[in-house]
Amino acid sequence: MGTIFDKILSGDIPSHRVYEDDLVYSFLDINPISRGHTLVIPREAKARVHELSDESCAAIGRALPRICRAVLKATGAVDYNILQNNGAPAHQAVFHVHFHIIPKFADQGLGIGWKAGSLETEDAQTLLAAMHEDLASGG
Repeated sequence: MGTIFDKILSGDIPSHRVYEDDLVYSFLDINPISRGHTLVIPREAKARVHELSDESCAAIGRALPRICRAVLKATGAVDYNILQNNGAPAHQAVFHVHFHIIPKFADQGLGIGWKAGSLETEDAQTLLAAMHEDLASGG
């Protein structure tokens, strides 16, 4: 069936292309939070970041700073957010990995509420042990 991003990648739905290479495609969001709101997607069709190949992730990592610089230059913004959501409870609406570059202006941009907690030493040690084990096994 595919997502709207699959249809954009196939050319079935037009987009305002910002950047593209063999692994990454970037375009202006048609429902922007602020002027210059840009999406960056892998051509690889996966819903969540951890499902992507290392190759796709590396390609996004190379392209993202370049696209950010272009967005800032074009909009005159100095500040911006990069937003990436994984799963419906985390506010993902299109189930194809995508990064939002959202310029922040005084009256436009992403607003975030951040309810910080605290990290207890015992919990940190438990988390680190599990993460280190997974990373050592090849993740």
